[in-house]
Amino acid sequence: MTTSPLPVVDGPWFRTRAVDPALDRIDEPHVHELLQANLWHLRGRDRDLIVDTGLGVASLRQHLPRLFERDPVVVLTHAHLDHMGGAHEFACCWAHPGDPFDVPPRGSLQLGPLAEELGIRAEAFGASDLALIDALPRTDYALDEYRLEPAADIRWLQEGMRIDLGDREFAVLHLPGHTESSIGLYDESDGTFFSGDVLYDDVLIDDCVGSDISKYRTTMRRLTELDVSVVNPGHGDRFDGTRMREIARAYLEKTRGG
Repeated sequence: MTTSPLPVVDGPWFRTRAVDPALDRIDEPHVHELLQANLWHLRGRDRDLIVDTGLGVASLRQHLPRLFERDPVVVLTHAHLDHMGGAHEFACCWAHPGDPFDVPPRGSLQLGPLAEELGIRAEAFGASDLALIDALPRTDYALDEYRLEPAADIRWLQEGMRIDLGDREFAVLHLPGHTESSIGLYDESDGTFFSGDVLYDDVLIDDCVGSDISKYRTTMRRLTELDVSVVNPGHGDRFDGTRMREIARAYLEKTRGG
């Protein structure tokens, strides 16, 4: 086993921030920004909703046992490692077909191998040998033993399906472009939108394996018409519907004629 010179984390691996009494935003602060994704935990009256499952470096069940207490609906917005890394810890996950959820690529915590796997340019991040975590979750953890595992049971979502938590309901929106399976979850009653990596307030990735700019443009045109009040994105901070439409229109302008 190859060990790493990285320090062992001093404190919790996961960071939890309460957005409101029912919603927590969870991320992994020792992960490089490329893979530092949000995991959202929404407590419903009858069931909880979990949107995405982090990188899978540290155990969700060990560190965040509350996520498993109420038979949650676990939704994977797409099949990239920073969003489905912890999926194997849950009895069942829901996803839209099209990405390799059943047989995912291995993944890596080194930028060079991961960039090659994803089909992105490592040079854009400054160094191809960059480690994508800056600390270890435990003393016996080895970077080169990381492997993305499939969920134990994957059930398939389709456009228009509903996720009912008892006191609120989310519609499944199929929004391909970043990947073929990419989805969002939309509460029509109050405009809450979980966007995954379809849209966040940073540089959007449309050139990785499985991306399709033409489909992304169709998705962005759809989002410009969606009555959203707040976006809970796959990366970074929340923002409102006005900012969402600005991001979507900027992408359409950037890719016009492409």
